[in-house]
Amino acid sequence: MISIKTLVFNPFAENTFLVYDETGDCVIIDPGCYEPEEQEHLQHVIAREGLKPVALLNTHCHIDHVLGNAFVKKTYNLPLQIPQGDAETLAAVPGYAAMYGFPGYEHTGADKLIQANEKITFGKSHLLALLVPGHTKGHVAFVNTGEKICLGGDVLFDGSIGRTDLPGGDFDTLITSIREQLFRLPDDTVVYCGHGPTTTIGHEKKTNPFCAVN
Repeated sequence: MISIKTLVFNPFAENTFLVYDETGDCVIIDPGCYEPEEQEHLQHVIAREGLKPVALLNTHCHIDHVLGNAFVKKTYNLPLQIPQGDAETLAAVPGYAAMYGFPGYEHTGADKLIQANEKITFGKSHLLALLVPGHTKGHVAFVNTGEKICLGGDVLFDGSIGRTDLPGGDFDTLITSIREQLFRLPDDTVVYCGHGPTTTIGHEKKTNPFCAVN
């Protein structure tokens, strides 16, 4: 059975996720830890829970979701896996990191590009990468339909959607991704959002002012 711990990091209040099962194997998704105390907290939680990090994934590569990539990669000797379509997004981060208030950002390139519908395995479990562009060109959500979970990044929020005014963003594409990919998941699927609280697919289908279908 998959368990998920949420850690909130950096001034953007970005949600970093530790996804693990009964084996203790752990996937780290979107590490936003920048300050030393944030990095220490990540290590503390992993050690406290007896977890073994086995994969480092990004849903997309905006700065708030990649600040801790280099730290996690070095600390746990993990290759960085990012969506295939977000390589340019990641490459752009060093050019604006200082302007966003992160002059100490340590950049690292991707070691592997995640393909649409690729399965990431850990322990006795897996996550499937769904391509959901619109917030960025290559954005993916990591889902497990059997356990009804979706690590959705910045695509769908509780009562909102991801912004589309940054390079690579497109409103119509985002709405299509939500309706044709995420909204096909079971209504009781829990969505772990890149910022803010969790929600469910069914709740957003009924009430989201941007993309409701009921």
